[in-house]
Amino acid sequence: MMILYEDAYLIVCEKEPGVLSAPKGNGEGKDMLSLLAALFAERGESTVPYPVHRLDRPTGGLMVFAKDQKSAASLSTAAAGEGMKKEYLAVLEGVPDKAQGELCDLLFFDRQRDKSYVVQRQRTGVKEARLTYEVLATRLPDEACPIPLSLVRVRLLTGRTHQIRAQFAARRLPLYGDARYGATTRGRMGLLAATLTFPHPKDGQTMRFALPMPKESPFSLFED
Repeated sequence: MMILYEDAYLIVCEKEPGVLSAPKGNGEGKDMLSLLAALFAERGESTVPYPVHRLDRPTGGLMVFAKDQKSAASLSTAAAGEGMKKEYLAVLEGVPDKAQGELCDLLFFDRQRDKSYVVQRQRTGVKEARLTYEVLATRLPDEACPIPLSLVRVRLLTGRTHQIRAQFAARRLPLYGDARYGATTRGRMGLLAATLTFPHPKDGQTMRFALPMPKESPFSLFED
């Protein structure tokens, strides 16, 4: 776990793929809250980390945690509205028809199956999901990967469970390595929470953090 920034109110970290954002009821696997609590305890601090947003377990990237209830309330409000802005780098199987655009769908999350579905009509549990994307690079099939790939920048306009994964998969563009949503490739899922912008809970100052593109596959497939 890499720490990018910390003060008396919050801490910004990089979550590794495979690590949970928060503990599950069955206690399965490492999670960011427990890792942070252990870090604070090791320092001899009584600080308790508060979650304000989540990343899917296979997704790596930037997360912010509050250090007190007041900061948690402020950051959670930003996360629930337009105050917190998130951009992702995603590797898709295939190439979108348009180099940039907006995807707007109705999304239903099935808790029993732990999977989101694009549906055609509004009903209980269905929420609007919107994002914008821009294709940064494409890659033709070769020995390293037998299918075409695209590297895209994604900006979330809403924050739904598995939103990026489900919306692109519905267009037959599943994320690299995302077998749950129909990918044929295997390995690390091609999704990184690359930039995070939010107002500081104390004074509203804009805080912005960014990660470089990972050197590991599948992102390394787009290196020059």
